[in-house]
Amino acid sequence: MPTEVIYNRIAMLRAERGISRRQLAEALGVHYQTVGYLERGEYNPSLHLALRISEYFGVTVEVIFSVTPFPRLGSESESA
Repeated sequence: MPTEVIYNRIAMLRAERGISRRQLAEALGVHYQTVGYLERGEYNPSLHLALRISEYFGVTVEVIFSVTPFPRLGSESESA
């Protein structure tokens, strides 16, 4: 059975706030490589970690994580 893909916006949120992977990892209590694995979709977070990430950024889980790809910024579907 194929692994279920969870899409995320962690890298985008980090970039917007000027936060490094290491800074985010320290705030979450995980290894900095874990943040990289999450961003690349190589690792799906536990529910607990997903909730901690959303709390850290001050947004709902749905803003960060999705089972379908997020639309690209500036795509035609957003300008309609």
